[in-house]
Amino acid sequence: MDQRVFHSSMFLCLLLLITCNNIVLVPQAEARAFFVFGDSLVDNGNNNYLLTTARADAYPYGIDYPTHRATGRFSNGLNIPDIISEQIGSEPTLPYLNPALDGERLLVGANFASAGIGILNDTGIQFRLYELGARRVLVTGTGPLGCVPAELAQHSRNGECAADLQQASALFNPQLVQLVNQLNSEIGSTIFISANAFQSNMDFISNPQAYGFITSKVACCGQGRFNGIGLCTPVSNLCPNRNVYAFWDPFHPSERANRLIVETFMIGDTKYMNPMNLSTIMHLDSRT
Repeated sequence: MDQRVFHSSMFLCLLLLITCNNIVLVPQAEARAFFVFGDSLVDNGNNNYLLTTARADAYPYGIDYPTHRATGRFSNGLNIPDIISEQIGSEPTLPYLNPALDGERLLVGANFASAGIGILNDTGIQFRLYELGARRVLVTGTGPLGCVPAELAQHSRNGECAADLQQASALFNPQLVQLVNQLNSEIGSTIFISANAFQSNMDFISNPQAYGFITSKVACCGQGRFNGIGLCTPVSNLCPNRNVYAFWDPFHPSERANRLIVETFMIGDTKYMNPMNLSTIMHLDSRT
């Protein structure tokens, strides 16, 4: 396989809420079960139970998690589903492979995400989720694939984002919005909500200082150019203050960047959320 194609595929399944297979079922007021489907951007520990090299179960992953231990999250601390749970007043969901996920805990929800799962090639899962009872489904678009430190390390000369990968995102995301609108029209209700992850990230990637970051090019944990080579391991370079780095490792945002992303999901206007943000959804559902 061509190396460039290989790396591009990795970005599609490893970066932020970057692909359309990161799907979050948002709870309604009377039934607050919260289910997550996706890749390493939203995996909260399923890969700990699988035979895979895509793991985040060792230091320094989890260094800023409340326990200061690696949990399987590809983050220095909390990831996006954790922060959404905080915002909507729910307990964090457990990985579906966690033995502690019993019937009572399922009332909270479950996380089915797994690092490295790849991209879905059809829309059938959306309808299956609806048929299973999901009444709010957040589908995130493709983020800035060409701007992650791993891409910069491999293909950027002066820290510029890879134009071809950025163009791929620009082609894909409007079509996702069209698909969401089509699905809602066919169902006759606002079930599916699209999140503009590209814009949510580009805000702080294009102007990191405005958001309190010192860089959006160099990962906190890694090695090589932009700390974008290889994996984050105990022998990697590690920044002392994760709050001033937009990227935690070569592919994944820091917890603080994740909080900025979730903020756009919660209160962002139609530039970020179509047709409405999560706060509006929660308000509407509380009245029904």
